[in-house]
Amino acid sequence: MNLIITCGPAWEPLDGMRRLTNASTGRLGSALADAFVSAGHRVTVFRGDMATAPLPEAPVELVPFGTNDELAGLLYGWSKRLPVHAIFHTAALCDFKPASVRSADGSMLASRKLSSRSGRLIVELEPATKVLPSLREWFPSARLVGWKYELDGNRDDALAAAWRQIRDASTDACVVNGAAWGPGFGLCEPPASVLPCADVADLAGALKGWLDRSPISPP
Repeated sequence: MNLIITCGPAWEPLDGMRRLTNASTGRLGSALADAFVSAGHRVTVFRGDMATAPLPEAPVELVPFGTNDELAGLLYGWSKRLPVHAIFHTAALCDFKPASVRSADGSMLASRKLSSRSGRLIVELEPATKVLPSLREWFPSARLVGWKYELDGNRDDALAAAWRQIRDASTDACVVNGAAWGPGFGLCEPPASVLPCADVADLAGALKGWLDRSPISPP
């Protein structure tokens, strides 16, 4: 099968030097890529260019990206290239991007490099482009797995966010983790299946099994 894995952090520019980004290394994407290649799949990894984890050891096609919009454009173009059977969207994309930067007195600032001599700055954020909800349109036959990293609340709250993502983005499964979930991961599959996974290796095995038993429509 032809598989896509997105991983690592996206970033959004504050000015020509500074970026707003997420705390993500890309480690999970590399581990999943190695696991799927070892199972005989062809894997393309869309990797945030600020990722710090080692690259996959297995032979994969690597495609770097920067911002959410850049990843969206790359994936849309990829959908026209070749059949894709499944996408594992682990990338930590930005929820917000800078809309404007003002000085403390409210004056709009526009500079390739904001100076600290300007004193205190006020940064207004706006929602960044969401990629996951578009994947079903671009890859109508692919199996889609999203991710939810939840910090606030408890395991029930984390699961509620996972089921909401599956419903809203028309995905086939969701992996949930973070402090709200607790140690490890949860692989959520409609209508109500939740498979706890102790670590990355356990998750990789669960996803390989899920892919093997999931119906794949001809692209």
